[in-house]
Amino acid sequence: MSWQPRVVIVDDHELVRSGVKSSLGDAVHVVGEAGDIGEAVAVILDTNPDVVLLDVHLPSGTGGEVITQVHAEGSDVKFLALSVSDAADDVIGVVRAGARGYVTKTISGDDLADAIRRVAEGDAVFSPRLAGFVLDAFATNEPAPVDVELDQLTNREREVMRLLARGYAYKEVAAKLEISVKTVETHASSVLRKLQLSNRHQLTTWATKRKLV
Repeated sequence: MSWQPRVVIVDDHELVRSGVKSSLGDAVHVVGEAGDIGEAVAVILDTNPDVVLLDVHLPSGTGGEVITQVHAEGSDVKFLALSVSDAADDVIGVVRAGARGYVTKTISGDDLADAIRRVAEGDAVFSPRLAGFVLDAFATNEPAPVDVELDQLTNREREVMRLLARGYAYKEVAAKLEISVKTVETHASSVLRKLQLSNRHQLTTWATKRKLV
């Protein structure tokens, strides 16, 4: 059997973690799992994996916070972001924190295993469409601009907002994020209220101007 990178999977959905492990099969050796920032930092420091497969949005904060805290402890473990989001601000944010790559959850099991091996060996790996975001962001050394309106939204509200702005129905959003339709409706109402928008058409226009969709 070929070399198996030692991997920790960080995602707040147990079903997603199970699916990822199943897709990867025996291509990697999963040495730990975590569902929030505190648990993730503890497991990573305890197991010292070759690669951490990291979701960008966690209930207690962002994947970037996991990277920052782990690196603050002197660990040089490598991180590969795996997220449903393909938004530029998510990609740039986690890369600035120190991730070596970013792929979306539409990736196949074989391609994900290959991405993990490449990151473990020191390469930077990005889904093709996302590489442009990183190149554009680091072409200038200017800090990312602060968006006061966007910063009002929680991580979950941002996820709901992006999917709604792309035209997904409430039921489709609920299925993608593995939450109830009622919860989607609650988040949608909160997003519109915070952004002072009246309907989804205005939301789509707002998000498009900020290149969030």
